[in-house]
Amino acid sequence: MRITEMSESERPREKLLARGAQALADGELLAILLRNGRHGESALEQAQRLLNLTDGRLTGLFDCDAGYLASMEGIGPPKAATILAAFELGRRFIQEQCPSGESVMEPKTVFDLMLPRLKGLKHEECWELLLDHKSRIIKILRCTVGGGRTTTIDIPALVRNAMSHSAAGIILVHNHPDGDPRPSASDIRETGALRDAAASCSIPLIDHIIISDEHYYSFNEEKLH
Repeated sequence: MRITEMSESERPREKLLARGAQALADGELLAILLRNGRHGESALEQAQRLLNLTDGRLTGLFDCDAGYLASMEGIGPPKAATILAAFELGRRFIQEQCPSGESVMEPKTVFDLMLPRLKGLKHEECWELLLDHKSRIIKILRCTVGGGRTTTIDIPALVRNAMSHSAAGIILVHNHPDGDPRPSASDIRETGALRDAAASCSIPLIDHIIISDEHYYSFNEEKLH
């Protein structure tokens, strides 16, 4: 069915304006980004076809290479660019969010905060959470971006960041794209080196948390730091 043949209250754009974006399913939101379909396929049907390719998971769609997405029948470069731009805006919006006045000592709190930044990435990233003396976030910094299997922990830069913001504590976070959050020998070694370097400046390393898409590993909970 063409969208113009639907009742006005059920058309994605009109539904969003009348009831808010939260009232729309993923396919309806994606259809708004696509704007129009093609002969024999409405924007809603096209959106559902894209979601079906990733078993309905937005993470899978986010993972699509720009060239691959643009090559899909009925999509092309303009629609691919619109979809990927929307995902990136969403990620950047999440990155601006910072809990105000909330302690982030609990690993699960850190996991919930950082997962939207790291979920679905195919490369490793290292982030630093700088805390005040009440364990509230002062600053969240992305420090390094690595390849698909590893990233470098720049220990001097992490300590400099903490000192320049007068931080009273550090939480280190990085992701494992392979889905296994357990630390490697290098992760354990570098965590110890960061702990010692920060301690020499009287700044404790509160925790190092490794995140995969569904799980996390806390050095503090496992008594490894």
